[in-house]
This record gives sequence, C-alpha cells and structure tokens, in this order.
Amino acid sequence: MRIGIDYNAALKQGGGIGRYTRGLVNELVTRSTDDQFVLFFNHPRGQRPPQAFPDCANVVERPLAVPDRWLTMLWHRLQAPIPIDLITGAVDVFHFPDFVLPPVWRGATVVTVHDLSFLVHPETADEGLRLYLERTVPLAVREADHVLVDSANTQNDLICLLDADPRRVDVVYPGIDAGFSRVTDPVTLRDVRHRYALHHPYILHVSVIEPRKNLPRLFAAYARLRRDTGCRHRLMIAGGLGWMYESVFQAVEELKLNDSVVFLGRVPEADLPALYTLADLFVYPSLYEGFGIPPLEAMACGTPVVTSNVSSLPEAVGDAGLMANPTDIDGIADAMAQILTNSGLAADLSRRGIERAAQFSWQAAAEKVHAVYQRLAQG
Repeated sequence: MRIGIDYNAALKQGGGIGRYTRGLVNELVTRSTDDQFVLFFNHPRGQRPPQAFPDCANVVERPLAVPDRWLTMLWHRLQAPIPIDLITGAVDVFHFPDFVLPPVWRGATVVTVHDLSFLVHPETADEGLRLYLERTVPLAVREADHVLVDSANTQNDLICLLDADPRRVDVVYPGIDAGFSRVTDPVTLRDVRHRYALHHPYILHVSVIEPRKNLPRLFAAYARLRRDTGCRHRLMIAGGLGWMYESVFQAVEELKLNDSVVFLGRVPEADLPALYTLADLFVYPSLYEGFGIPPLEAMACGTPVVTSNVSSLPEAVGDAGLMANPTDIDGIADAMAQILTNSGLAADLSRRGIERAAQFSWQAAAEKVHAVYQRLAQG
C-alpha cells in the first residue's frame, strides 16, 4: 500500500495530538516495511523542518510551501476543491490524525477525532477554535470513509452528538511512549531536582493551562487538603499557557497559595519521566478528556494517580487510580489525602498503575490502524 499521512501535528505540536501522530507513525513505518508512507506537511518555502522524521527507507516527505492560515482559508473557509493528491501523488489511503479532512481526489480517507470537548464543554474552548471545529469536524465525520477515536467514550459522543455510523468508527487506544517508566538513575533524578528546584515533597499536575483542566477546583481541593491534614507538599503545575487561563492565577491569589503552587511552564518531554517519578502523587481532575495520556504516563512511572470519574478517564485508568467527581472539591481533596496518608495504598496503586499503563502500546495501536488501512484499500 501507499499511505499518505498528514504529519503537520507531529512537527508543530509538542504534546497531545503531536505525540499521538509521532508515536503512531514511528511504529507504523517500522512494522509495515512493505508499505510506503508519504508524510505531507506545509512549511514556509517548502523547507524541511528541523524535527526528525522516521529514518526508514519506506518514508517519503512531501512539503507544501503554503502557510497554515492559507490552507485553512482555502480548504475549510472557501472550500476550494484543491485535493491533497496534488502534493502526495496517488495513494491508497489517506490518514488525517488531527480532526479535519481536506479535499481528496482519489484514495480512501481516515480521520482521527480525539474528542468532542468543543461540543460537550463549549464554555471551556477558545471561541475561534470552537467555531472552526464546529464547522469542520461534523463534515469530516460525515465524509471520511472511516473514523478513529481514542476511547469508547469518544465513540459514543460521535454517535450521540454527530449521528456517526458506528460501523465506520473504531476505537484505537493511544500508546504510552517507551521512555515513560520509573527513573532510577540517580544522576538524572538529581539533575531534574536541581533544574526545577524540587526541594520539597510535591504533588504533580501536567497539562496545558486551560479551563477544561479544572485547575481552580484543584487548587481549592489542595487548599482544603493542607488545612485538614497539615500536608506541606508543594503543588507543581507543568504545562504551558493555553487560553482563558486568567481564572487559574486568580484562584491561586484568592486562596493565598502563592508560596505553595509552583508553575513550571512547559517541561521538555525528556524531563517528564523523572518529574513523574519524583512526585508523591499525580492529580488530574479534568472535566473531559478524549483519552487522558498524562495519568497513564504517571502510572507508567509508578506514581499514584487521582483523576476524574467522567468521560474517558475511568476507561483509561481502570481500577489503578482513585477517582472523584471533578466538580466535588471535597471528593478531590479526600482522594488526595487517602494516598498521601496511607503508604500501603500508595504502594498498591503504584504497582497496579505500572501494570495498567503497560496495556497501552503503540505496537497494538499501529496493528489496529494498519488493519483499517488494509480493509479500506481492498475496498
């Protein structure tokens, strides 16, 4: 088969969909050596971005010297019928792993829809992005030959909210990158401690700072934990600024947590395993997730997890973490306290978390996705 894959997210997004695309493509090109993979991307002047592509003989790069905003305008605003085939040449199957489907002349089409947060929780979405996705995602779900989702919860959302045909929607769980495991090297741990000034025991949260991550309620639960148990752990927030984040910093001020909540900013992926390993607890009370990679990364590193009991998070975490209603501040605080005050429970969750995270691999994901490609290519 000749398979075309939109590689833009892999090159331009550090986390989330970027990591999904990199992890899946790296495994696909390694396991499917009889297939040719055409990775297309747009870049000013058609230059090759500095990020590494998979180093495999069956990979072909196809740059397009058009800025992102021009493509968005041509394809999704003006709906110009300029097929992607003009860049890639003929392919058997196209895969678009970032929600939207550009025009295609020939070849079967697959689109990955990671979540419907812009419909389920529109109040948490950036308005411009929400309006764009409200217009393009339903169209992609209708027109694609097949749709991939990250969880059964998102599959159900597509069926209920977009009237998707369940026969054309497959669940493919993302993998956890092999680099996420408990770090034992003392030099690595020492360097990360020093780099981020980790001089106190800490609770960790990893995400882009945006409303869906529910940080003001996390801070309120953390304040209650400190008040009720005397906990003196710091709360470390690792992640860059997203959108509508003003209320996050306002909550820290109002709760007088300036000295105990620490914003680390965006942390390089290479530092995350040690950051997880050194934490006594990982907490992720998100309002909605299409899957929820960070809790599983923490579990892979042996860190006990508290997360939400909504959307796909129970599906991802299973019985290997504690869960709470994300709107219940007392419930979040109680779950955190259970782990921090019960070493036996913490050790049990650490063991179960490692076992649970091991169930999610890019090998398994690539096998399922490749089977979809084959089915479509054969008609």
